Amino acid sequence: MRKNNREAAQLRPFSVQKGLQPNAYSSVLIKTGDTHVICAVSMEEKVPPFLTDTGKGWITAEYGILPGATNSRYKREIGGRSGRTYEIQRLIGRSLRMLVSLESFGERTLRVDCDVLNADGGTRTASITGAAIALRDAFQRMVDEGLLENMPELNPIAAISVGVCDGKVLLDLDYLEDSSADADGNFVMTKEGAWVEVQSTAEGKPIDHELFLQMTSFAKAGIEQLFSLW
Repeated sequence: MRKNNREAAQLRPFSVQKGLQPNAYSSVLIKTGDTHVICAVSMEEKVPPFLTDTGKGWITAEYGILPGATNSRYKREIGGRSGRTYEIQRLIGRSLRMLVSLESFGERTLRVDCDVLNADGGTRTASITGAAIALRDAFQRMVDEGLLENMPELNPIAAISVGVCDGKVLLDLDYLEDSSADADGNFVMTKEGAWVEVQSTAEGKPIDHELFLQMTSFAKAGIEQLFSLW
């Protein structure tokens, strides 16, 4: 039996709260069960050197876990970020750049800081979903402030985790499920149903093709529900 008697294909309760950090250009607190992540956007009127004079903007992300977010204190990454953190940041950034054409907002950098306030599995997928919504709000603010004439055409994205535990596919893993899964994956999808990124790894034992297809089916159905946040 899953925590809170969830069905195998059932999401944890999810919600977003906007404007939690009023000094950010836009911000969203996303909650998926007991995983809570604040996604805050900052805007800079410049781009990395490799994009100077190209007419393209840039979207990037940073990710961190606060010390009190886990059962035992999570050590701050003061001396440098771990390989795991860099990998998660790259995943978030790659996914967010599928949201919009980089030419549509000029030579500006939008940086999304994703800080995990409480961790119970699925922090990177919650970060992607929340960050995409925060970026949508940032683009709307750019229009409201006259920085853009029109709202850019957006390709909404969202993300979810799926795993296999004791031979059974489960949607939206919490920490206990994730830590004991035979295989798990992170799935990022557009609202139109196109895959942006799929990361899947066998942890305990390999899984067969049919189980993987069921994982993608669960992911698609779960992500479609998350688009209600848009």
